[in-house]
Amino acid sequence: MVNIKKSFTLFSLLITAINGSIIDKFKSWLIKHNIEMSDDTLFDNWLENDIYIKKINDGNYTYTLAHNAYSGYSTDEFFQLMGFNNIYNPKNNLRSSLISGNLPESINWISKGAVNKIKNQGQCGSCWAFSTISSVESAVAIKTGVLNSLSEQQLVDCDNKDHGCNGGLMDNAFTWIESNNGVCSEIEYPYTSGVTKKKSTCQTKCLTVSNTDIVKFVDIQPNSDAAMMSALLQQPVSVAIEADGKDFQLYSSGVFTGKCGTNLDHGVALVGYGNENGLDYYILRNSWGESWGSGGYMFLGRGNDPSTNKPYNDGKGQCGVLGEGSYPIV
Repeated sequence: MVNIKKSFTLFSLLITAINGSIIDKFKSWLIKHNIEMSDDTLFDNWLENDIYIKKINDGNYTYTLAHNAYSGYSTDEFFQLMGFNNIYNPKNNLRSSLISGNLPESINWISKGAVNKIKNQGQCGSCWAFSTISSVESAVAIKTGVLNSLSEQQLVDCDNKDHGCNGGLMDNAFTWIESNNGVCSEIEYPYTSGVTKKKSTCQTKCLTVSNTDIVKFVDIQPNSDAAMMSALLQQPVSVAIEADGKDFQLYSSGVFTGKCGTNLDHGVALVGYGNENGLDYYILRNSWGESWGSGGYMFLGRGNDPSTNKPYNDGKGQCGVLGEGSYPIV
């Protein structure tokens, strides 16, 4: 329970100088996200983001921003959530092929029942594990009709090619699952690193879930929307993106066409694509809980940047999404 009275005693001078409605809004945000206020930097960060949210939402943009559980984070604190490290690229993978003919206008694996509920990596740079597990869960669901919730914690603890809460690579994780002949369920091996902020000792007694053994994984041809869309027609995929910008941090709804580069630092999953109000997008599934984005999802710009009518980032995709895509074959 947030002790509002105690938290604000230290900052009474600041509080009295600021409009009361802003303070009420800040208090509500603290309570909603169960956040304890330890010093005034939290409020400073939140207020800066509040002003920025209003600026963007009052402008002519294709997306909106809103407060979420990360509104009190500084740039450095937010960066700690990133965990994609292209530290090793296994060579036992396959290359994707394009589907011939015209691609359908949309595909949505959520509506097909092949995507699990949104998860939350917490205070651990384990996005790579969540991205990997998301793709495996969906691949198994498409093959068997059964949607299991699998263990990210097992990858964090046991995949020694990657670095637990300090980052990793989805292809490494696919390779580990292949060598382990599958992965355990989340119930048997629950996620704890979001709270502890570190990996634990690898547990070896849990039973792998049937059909989670990976035969191979496929690397998608880079810098090609056609290749990415062809892959998504078969199943959801794991991708890396640049996600450390303020607009990404505070994204709420709409098609995200904002400034976003190609410095890949975060692993997520794509679970479909489509079009909204004439804007093409990918459906991005994040691992920051349901308070972020649209219930944990983002419509990420696809194809051409509407501000230039040219491909995002010289063909590398919005936020670099076309650079490091892959998916497992189970």
